[in-house]
Amino acid sequence: MGIERRRIAVRGLVQGVGFRPFVYRLALNCSLSGWVANHSGGVQIEIEGKVGDIDQFLQRLPLEKPPHSLILKLKTEVLAPQASTGFEIHESKVAAEQSTLMLPDLAPCEHCQTELQDPQNRRYRYPFINCTHCGPRYSIVDKLPYDRANTAMSSFPLCAQCQDEYRNPEDRRFHAEPNACPQCGPQLQFCDAHGKVLCIQQEALHETLTSLANGQIVAIKGVGGFQLLVDANNVDALRALRKRKQRPHKPFALLYAALTAVRRDCQVSELEASLLTSSERPIVLLEAKPGVKIDDQVAPGSPELGVMLPASPLHLLLAEKYRAPLVATSGNLAEEPICIDNTEALERLGKIADHFLLHDRRIVRPLDDSVLRVVENRPLMLRRARGYAPLPITQAKLSQQAMAQPFLALGADLKNTVALSHSGWIYPSQHIGDLGSASAFERFGRTIEDLTGLQQRQPHTLIHDQHPGYSSHRWALKQRAPRLEVQHHVAHFFSCMAEHGHSGAALGVCWDGTGYDSSGIVRGGEFLYWDGIAKVEHIASLRTFPLPGGEKAIREPRRAAAGLLYEISGYIALQHRLLKCCFTRSERRNLITMLEGEVNSPLCSSVGRLFDAVAALQGLCSQSSYEGQAAMALEHSARGIQNGDSYPFALNAHGDQWELDWAPCINALIHDEGRSLPQRAAVFHNTLAQMILSVAREMGQPHIFLSGGVFQNRRLTESTSTLLREHGFTVHSHSQVPPNDGGIALGQLHYAHCMAAAGQTSEG
Repeated sequence: MGIERRRIAVRGLVQGVGFRPFVYRLALNCSLSGWVANHSGGVQIEIEGKVGDIDQFLQRLPLEKPPHSLILKLKTEVLAPQASTGFEIHESKVAAEQSTLMLPDLAPCEHCQTELQDPQNRRYRYPFINCTHCGPRYSIVDKLPYDRANTAMSSFPLCAQCQDEYRNPEDRRFHAEPNACPQCGPQLQFCDAHGKVLCIQQEALHETLTSLANGQIVAIKGVGGFQLLVDANNVDALRALRKRKQRPHKPFALLYAALTAVRRDCQVSELEASLLTSSERPIVLLEAKPGVKIDDQVAPGSPELGVMLPASPLHLLLAEKYRAPLVATSGNLAEEPICIDNTEALERLGKIADHFLLHDRRIVRPLDDSVLRVVENRPLMLRRARGYAPLPITQAKLSQQAMAQPFLALGADLKNTVALSHSGWIYPSQHIGDLGSASAFERFGRTIEDLTGLQQRQPHTLIHDQHPGYSSHRWALKQRAPRLEVQHHVAHFFSCMAEHGHSGAALGVCWDGTGYDSSGIVRGGEFLYWDGIAKVEHIASLRTFPLPGGEKAIREPRRAAAGLLYEISGYIALQHRLLKCCFTRSERRNLITMLEGEVNSPLCSSVGRLFDAVAALQGLCSQSSYEGQAAMALEHSARGIQNGDSYPFALNAHGDQWELDWAPCINALIHDEGRSLPQRAAVFHNTLAQMILSVAREMGQPHIFLSGGVFQNRRLTESTSTLLREHGFTVHSHSQVPPNDGGIALGQLHYAHCMAAAGQTSEG
């Protein structure tokens, strides 16, 4: 059998996952010579040996690859033999074309956890332990290729022992770029609120635990940013945290040491357990067990708890030693971005935290904790960040011509993410947040620079929301690039289609709180039809009702309730006993002035505002301190109720449009004295599902996509999906990306690609 030499180009998640030492060992096992090296386009391999041995190598390569690696493309070419001997791992090569996929940050692997607890190991209780199977990745890389010199670890020269591990292909830490130990790596510092260092290293850990036990708030520097920690059962500490952080009601997340501890307090399914213990370590929303010993201040009024397991060795050391759940919430004031820099954290969090647990490893980019819940026995992403970003989403089903030029989508202004597309892939950024503050808008700009810089792609076209008041819209107008505007709900629809790789004809159900429409109506209960070629039609909507006070109604569900009742029965509605409980006499007079005079009372078709109104009418929430509070209260109220009944509603034709009239439903609901509040809430959810079915039947389109923030509601999503499937429809909902505005950028790109495939161009 003859001797051959072949060059193999591997693209995918092949850096920072132990891929080169795997190739090294496999090549030696197959009796091959040659070399392997990181490349900015992936990994390059040259192998030489008997043809049969090369064939064996190529068969085993994708089957035995490291667990966190992902091979997307493998290309081989035959070279002239060089009579080489031995196999080597070469230094990284840099090419002009950058397309490497970057791995997210990974929680400690079992090997590192074992070493962390071993008193005989030199990394015993070292809070920055890692190897090629775990540890920081995306949060520390400055540029590609992923080598130590291009990360935040470049300022920590390896000691002799760590250097030996780093250079040994047989070692688990071979080219583990964040490799370090207590002698050469990052160190902890425990500081007061003014930044004065009180102690370091192991003593810093001990003092942190003591502070938490004494009811103090400690800001710790986590994987992708700062977090605020307090004892989850210390009422005074929780109240202090809510007051200082300006977060009166929104639930806090809980950090547990182990799954066994979580099971004591929460109902945990097999899927939920796998999500909690995965290397991504997201926050998972779980149902609390009856009588759980967690103070109500953690998640006021909610039967669910947001739970996570340690995402880093530092979190693991703290959680295991504390032996009780800790609140671990983002290190920021309400609505602001999280802090990532020590100096910035001391300045912005100095009035919130009593002490700080800092370290000297730089965080390159902010990464909030990802948040998921299980819906229809599938993970539903609510916030996509640490552990999942920057993994891409494929658009391989579209033509390469449609994807020829890189596009940049700017997302929405709430729950903002941006996304870049090129070469058949979409790269969504991590969650950025709401763009209402100057600091958030600055981070929006930095994230765009970071994303385009890492991928080495300058966008040919910018895609943005139509809303002229959006900060992202105004940013796009200032750029010198072709632009494409995409209506908000069209982007929601296409985000769900993108996730499922669908570009054919479909019906989209897009239900949320607010979406811009040139007519002046606040949209949010929309049905769209995509012909699969180049046209999106608006085919149905919720009946409109006024929102007295405009944007004020978003924070005051009682105003949505007033507008809803006014739409049904006019002036007399404001004398309804349900509204008298919510408004003073003078407030009702102001409402009459606004509604009768149509002053600052825009019409809305929003299902999100309909949820708010019903929650207020049922006495669940008249004023809210965070987005979705009223809707969540209504969902939670219906928990555990098995009832298939629904209230009446009407589907009316207006020319080529359909209108869903909620008035019969609301009249029936407010006069329904035969059912309890939980039963009324359940029947209301069922009615919404029936509304969707009625439009689906009129359209007859078999593929239905559910998107928009309202479909974060598990009861609504599951009841709607079940009902539609029972009537023969194929239902698609979100899993990998949020149904809320966190998925808008993905939808904007998918719409742009579909238009490009149809020969449509950008606006200019």
